[in-house]
Amino acid sequence: MKKLHSHNLVEIDFKEIIFEKRKCLDKDGSAVDGLYNAWIILNNPKQFNSYTTAAIKEIILAFRTASNDRSVVAVVLTAVGDKAFCTGGNTKEYAEYYSGNPQEYSQYMRLFNDMVSAILMCEKPVICRVNGMRIGGGQEIGMACDFTIATDLARFGQAGPKHGSAPIGGATDFLPLFVGIERAMSSLTLCEPWSAHQAYYYGVITDIAPALKVDGKFIVNPMVVTDRITDEYGKIVFGSMKTGEALAKAKEIVASASIDLAMLDKIVNNLIAKILHTFPNCMNKTISEVRKFKLEHWDKNKEGSREWLALNMMSEAKAGFKAFNDGPKDNREVDFIKLRQLLAEGHEWNEELHEIISPQFQKVMA
Repeated sequence: MKKLHSHNLVEIDFKEIIFEKRKCLDKDGSAVDGLYNAWIILNNPKQFNSYTTAAIKEIILAFRTASNDRSVVAVVLTAVGDKAFCTGGNTKEYAEYYSGNPQEYSQYMRLFNDMVSAILMCEKPVICRVNGMRIGGGQEIGMACDFTIATDLARFGQAGPKHGSAPIGGATDFLPLFVGIERAMSSLTLCEPWSAHQAYYYGVITDIAPALKVDGKFIVNPMVVTDRITDEYGKIVFGSMKTGEALAKAKEIVASASIDLAMLDKIVNNLIAKILHTFPNCMNKTISEVRKFKLEHWDKNKEGSREWLALNMMSEAKAGFKAFNDGPKDNREVDFIKLRQLLAEGHEWNEELHEIISPQFQKVMA
């Protein structure tokens, strides 16, 4: 057998993320000799698996490595723990380094763009295994994947306009393709998260797995409405959070239950087993053709979005990220009404304005 070339740009020891090759399983659960799945695992659970600059670099190289590996059948993008898949960029790094430094954030966003593109260009099917919250940039890299399997405890959404940014790292490009303009507009502007059941119902994800166990048996997430019933206005409330006494009782059940991701892994492996029984080149061509709908918008907008996001670090992003990072635990948003009032009066964006609207300043004044 002839010696094969390596097409990797560099060889790397991963430190910020976890990169593993796991045996590919057949439909009966048996391991297949010589075939693997590449697991790219975000590893920052204390900060809800947000990605730092260093982690982004490794994610890019991990996708390149997995894409070039002849023995890899599929790629699984996931994270450690059961609280969060990813909440986007690391707000501590944003607040303490990038805020007020548009030239630096511009370079960071070039790396972010390369991370999204690395997912979209991977020559293997990419499955997002959602083990918890998928918010902000986490939602964006998740939507760049080809399939999504989530626990029914997961939440999906954006945080941009609430915290000083715009969801233009892929969300405005991808989400309308999944759910249409109206639902996308609501999610992207109001930043109200969807439950896993809502995301499945709207077509954002491929499948849901139960994760709560009571007395050794899996149960459906009790905090959400899982029947397609209507509210007093006749609107379907399937997947919405319960309210009042029903929510309080559901929280008691959750508190007493244990979390087990075995069913999530089973559904992920079952999906890959189905992929295993297809022609690999035909599979990759089909996936690349479907990805074109995402790439059409992503490639058209990513550079302009990067430039705008960089400049925004001088004003709203600076205020929003510092408020989230430095504000008290129960108040991490700026005073939006005061901000709008000051801007209506023609107040310039300066340190005085930042202080007036920040929750840190409000706490000192109180």
